[in-house]
Amino acid sequence: MAETAQVRVGTSGYSYQDWVGPVYPPGTPKQDFLSHYAREFSFTELNFSYYSLPTASTTERMIQKTPKDFLFAVKAHKSITHEPGAEQDVDRFREGIAPLADASRLAAVLLQFPYSFHYIREHRLYLDQVCRRMEALPLAVEFRNDEWHRDSVLEGFRERGITFVNVDAPALPRLPPATAAATADTAYIRLHGRNREQWWKGNATERYDYLYAEEELSEWIDRIMAIVGRAKVLLIAFNNHFRGQSFTNARMLRSLLGKRIPVR
Repeated sequence: MAETAQVRVGTSGYSYQDWVGPVYPPGTPKQDFLSHYAREFSFTELNFSYYSLPTASTTERMIQKTPKDFLFAVKAHKSITHEPGAEQDVDRFREGIAPLADASRLAAVLLQFPYSFHYIREHRLYLDQVCRRMEALPLAVEFRNDEWHRDSVLEGFRERGITFVNVDAPALPRLPPATAAATADTAYIRLHGRNREQWWKGNATERYDYLYAEEELSEWIDRIMAIVGRAKVLLIAFNNHFRGQSFTNARMLRSLLGKRIPVR
């Protein structure tokens, strides 16, 4: 592995209407969101792909709207991670993201499993099955409970070159702790905010309605520095997207890191 990772900071998603004004100039049409975003950051997560399977024509247009060195992480469709059983969707998902892979623009396929995906034999077998079906793709796996945070999982990921996703979330029982794992050439951090009050009872918008303070992001600097010496690429994505808060925090972290290491 390289001595120092290439660090890319960005956000989970970019196509939010409530970003017009706080992030995008007033009057910006939706079809221009990605072009504006790519002027600021060199990486984004695609999360629409969780709700609807991506098509090759859609991802091809995204390639055309971004610079040649811009990278995408693509969140796996919910039928793969949250509603397992539709095996045909793995193949359809792969077909949809093929243009990104062919153009060397695919940073990772993000398999984000729900809190209910416990560390039991049935789920371990299913995870193995999905990873085998997606072999040759850069896989990154995020767990939403702490049962998977064990040395045997990390070692298994290292053996298979699968990225273990580090997370920042509210300090609540059974949620994942903050870690600095690097199990593949690509390392990954996702920051979801720390909205304790809305995490279990709020909707998707309310759960991630949170703006990090600089002091909170500074807590991650040592972990990030520990990772950059053990990976080739480090992806850092903010998921607290409401009212453009993720955009603000991505800029903030990039500025903090820029005092120590280069950030793209």
